[in-house]
Amino acid sequence: MRVDKFLWSVRVFKTRSLATAAIREGKVFVGGVLIKASREVKPGEQVAVKRNGITREWEVIDLPRSRVGAALVDNYTKEVTCQEELNKLETMRIERRGAPKTKGRPSKRNRRDWNKWMQ
Repeated sequence: MRVDKFLWSVRVFKTRSLATAAIREGKVFVGGVLIKASREVKPGEQVAVKRNGITREWEVIDLPRSRVGAALVDNYTKEVTCQEELNKLETMRIERRGAPKTKGRPSKRNRRDWNKWMQ
């Protein structure tokens, strides 16, 4: 199975074209090697994806026939991301939770709150 199709089918990317674009930009590696979208992926290989400042890695267990439901993803992949990267992800999630929320165009008060939060 092509690596772009695999990443789409195990829900790493929302669309196949997003998967292909990430591969073209050099953000996807198989076995530590930069690849093209047409590369075939096989069970036992490790796929790494750089997104949002962290690198997540999965080991391919099996190849799905088509896109699978979120509950079935664990049957096809095993996450092997190092703990340091997962800690970075959790830190980013916590930081985002503290950001002030706005609806529509920010008011003067919203901008002041946002600037305080950013400093």
